[in-house]
Amino acid sequence: RLHLPCALARAAAPAPSWYLALLGLAEHFRTSSPPKVRLCVHCLQAVLPRKPPARMEARTHLQLGSVLYHHTRNGDQARGHLEKAVSGGGSGIPQFEDVKFEAASLLSELYCQENSVDAAKPLLRKAIQISQQTPYWHCRLLFQLAQLHTLEKDLVSACDLLGVGAEYARVVGSEYTRALFLLSKGMLLLMERKLQEVHPLLTLCGQIVENWQGNPIQKESLRVFFLVLQVTHYLDAGQVKSVKPCLKQLQQCIQTISTLHDDEILPSNPADLFHWLPKEHMCVLVYLVTVMHSMQAGYLEKAQKYTDKALMQLEKLKMLDCSPILSSFQVILLEHIIMCRLVTGHKATALQEISQVCQLCQQSPRLFSNHAAQLHTLLGLYCISVNCMDNAEAQFTTALRLTTHQELWAFIVTNLASVYIREGNRHQEVCLYSLLERINPDHNFPVSSHCLRAAAFYIRGLFSFFQGRYNEAKRFLRETLKMSNAEDLNRLTACSLVLLGHIFYVLGNHRESNNMVVPAMQLASKIPDMSVQLWSSALLRDLNKACGNAMDAHEAAQMHQNFSQQLLQDHIEACSLPEHNLITWTDGPPPVQFQAQNGPTTSLASLL
Repeated sequence: RLHLPCALARAAAPAPSWYLALLGLAEHFRTSSPPKVRLCVHCLQAVLPRKPPARMEARTHLQLGSVLYHHTRNGDQARGHLEKAVSGGGSGIPQFEDVKFEAASLLSELYCQENSVDAAKPLLRKAIQISQQTPYWHCRLLFQLAQLHTLEKDLVSACDLLGVGAEYARVVGSEYTRALFLLSKGMLLLMERKLQEVHPLLTLCGQIVENWQGNPIQKESLRVFFLVLQVTHYLDAGQVKSVKPCLKQLQQCIQTISTLHDDEILPSNPADLFHWLPKEHMCVLVYLVTVMHSMQAGYLEKAQKYTDKALMQLEKLKMLDCSPILSSFQVILLEHIIMCRLVTGHKATALQEISQVCQLCQQSPRLFSNHAAQLHTLLGLYCISVNCMDNAEAQFTTALRLTTHQELWAFIVTNLASVYIREGNRHQEVCLYSLLERINPDHNFPVSSHCLRAAAFYIRGLFSFFQGRYNEAKRFLRETLKMSNAEDLNRLTACSLVLLGHIFYVLGNHRESNNMVVPAMQLASKIPDMSVQLWSSALLRDLNKACGNAMDAHEAAQMHQNFSQQLLQDHIEACSLPEHNLITWTDGPPPVQFQAQNGPTTSLASLL
């Protein structure tokens, strides 16, 4: 709003009537539907020729800069007014420093938008240095500079600033904002994988959150922030069973928040004038971490249900709110649901959703920078599903080049190894042995994820199976089963059971094979995993034939035929889509448009 600050009302001389009239008229034009920005700017510009007092002049420059920045593309004029607001306004008068601090905050945003980060950082540092007597602005500017360092991936500097903010908040008696600073620092430490520092910090945060007595919504939002970090920490570690109590608390907490009404009474401590996320954004975030858990555990129908709910809420929010975080939530949700679609045999839908992620990334260079590796990884998984192994290799290689995230790197390498194993190409053997050594789960595994380590055992078991080293394969697969059962990793369990069943079938141990394949089929049906169902039904058909069970063999053969037809139909549909051309994209930004294919050019042989 274009408003007179309380401090101005307390000044010795009241504001001139002409100033109040122009300000009121400007606000009327700004809030018109649609906003009459040009007339609003004219009213504010009319203040300056009358030579108002320096502090009033500074505020007018701030208001002009703000309107031009938010409502026009005239960055040069906005920057000029904001720079005058920062330099004017009468130095040394504390009640008017908020003009300078707000202008500095907005000007640094403008600099960043213009890719002038080197100009934004010293401006914020100077504002932080002189704002120590103004708790709200000091904290806000510290958050802003920390965010800027985070966007530059300088997490060490960001963590240092958040630590300074936490100590300042403690000194000025704001335990609430101290918790916000510490939780934000904990989030960055998790991103850096500094787990030894995360544990004591989260313990301290938990104590502060529980002991703080204040606004119920603020308290519950702190608890949501804290629990989201805990749940994310467990999921990064691949511990989907251990996380269940925390996830349940988080879901109960968001239900509590949704029943609370916003308290319009402002906190007495100005350092408490912060809020982590709006309630509606928190709801989407809780849906998102629930989807992440369901995906990792192999509850794919549950993941799809919560994704649908989250995306519906996001669409409503995006009609009213253009916050970048909503687009980030949308992309992460789509990334997870795409993996679900590929597992459940809906490749055509997955491909269209990959295209949707491309379109979202086209709108935001920062979003593309943050998700390019994931996008190529998804395309690699799609390529595997349609048996385009050369394209899969190219996509995974591109993804590896674009990521520094250790867990994503391990996930990509594991899938790339599966491509090399399936191809059995002598030229790729050296690459395969190198990859298997880099993700050796027996020693020096590169990440702490329980899930990824279990997957690495599975990949080694798969490789040993293709090499005909069946005893070695069984050892690796039993290790996968032990790990996946410990944390309810249902999809890994199903994959390991069916591969063990295949090994026992090859060895002629039909009873033991049946003991593996039947539960694999049951688990794959619950997930549902179409590829494992296809594989299991083929094995059941052959097992029953070998054992002379003609009726059971016929039933299994019918199931296998049904799964084959479903997958073949989806395969043809996916490869016929113009978006299928995305499999050749390995460089630069996402393609803007696609040319239609004449028809499918790939084989379903690997699935059969």
